Amino acid sequence: MATQKRRYHPKKWAGVYVYETTEMHNGSPDLCFYINFRSGRRLIWEKVGRISEGYSAEVAAEIRAKRVKAVRHGEEVKTAKEIRREQSEKNRPFQEIGDAYFEIKGPTLKGIVTDKNRYQNHLLPLCGKRTVNEITPQVIEELRKSLSDRKPATVWNALELLRRIVNFGYKTNRCPALSFQIEMPVKDNEVIEYLKPEEAQRFLAVLKEWPVRDVANMLLLAFFTGMRRGEMFKLEVGDLDFHMKLIRIRDPKGGKSVSIGLSNVAEEVIRAQLAWKDERFPGSPYVFPGKDGNLRKDCSAVDTIRKAANLPPRFRPFHGLRHHFAVTLANSGQFTLDMIAEMLTHKNAEFTKKKYGQFLPESMTAAGNAAAKILAGL
Repeated sequence: MATQKRRYHPKKWAGVYVYETTEMHNGSPDLCFYINFRSGRRLIWEKVGRISEGYSAEVAAEIRAKRVKAVRHGEEVKTAKEIRREQSEKNRPFQEIGDAYFEIKGPTLKGIVTDKNRYQNHLLPLCGKRTVNEITPQVIEELRKSLSDRKPATVWNALELLRRIVNFGYKTNRCPALSFQIEMPVKDNEVIEYLKPEEAQRFLAVLKEWPVRDVANMLLLAFFTGMRRGEMFKLEVGDLDFHMKLIRIRDPKGGKSVSIGLSNVAEEVIRAQLAWKDERFPGSPYVFPGKDGNLRKDCSAVDTIRKAANLPPRFRPFHGLRHHFAVTLANSGQFTLDMIAEMLTHKNAEFTKKKYGQFLPESMTAAGNAAAKILAGL
């Protein structure tokens, strides 16, 4: 226990106090120095440090002089304790930042279940108790090694989630930014899902007879427009413009709301769905309402439909139908990749080219034949 503070040479060191600790230093009790000064009406006490830590009365007096000078010039004065507390608040443990990220961002996150699994299984064991300052390139390498038996896309997704959480923490003043750039692995194992002609016909035949019409209509709309699952969940009646033949996409993955074309087939599907909705949930603003007419949260029946159509187990209906839409258009030779990017509401057309450029055999062949004719002077 510390003894009571006493003034330390009052005439020489104004405002410097000291007390003897129970610990010994060089054969004598270790001394701990404090200073006090006024900021307005407040008398502030600040611990400076011990002799064993390299502090002295002279050092304490110098620190006090800086504090007094700052007060005199109207500057905000913070003690070392207050500074440490602020730094602690701005450098929370990674787990605290991650938990806040999922709590605040949860309702808007796409793939939140998968992200939470990555967070719990891959990130928390290694980074959970660390602050962001303690997440070094060496820690990232440890994370890579722990995922060495996983596919490159799994490693990429885990690192991207870590980066996303730290960026959230920095923007919300919970932590500093990372002091280095994370080198992301190359994702070379992404599977582009699409249906063979006979699979597509079986799928459409099942949807035509499916008893739960709202689910069937949703999958038909995905088939004919390439819309994402979440975009259809959020689709409202006010987003439909039958006169201009447009569908407004609210908060797409790219960010800003956009519109896509409404084909005659898609319009027929939507009108059938609106008739179904008006009969069961007449007051709901949503085209595909969920329980009690509220915003739909899930659609588990799609897997049953996949099985009924005898589609491959790897085929993910909503995700796969979006791929199928893009691949079919690309393979037709009637659409450029820029046009497909617009229809898919991709923010970056380069992403579309990289992903679906491989599915342009007919158009590439036609372009090659045209080039040959020009070169041959035909």
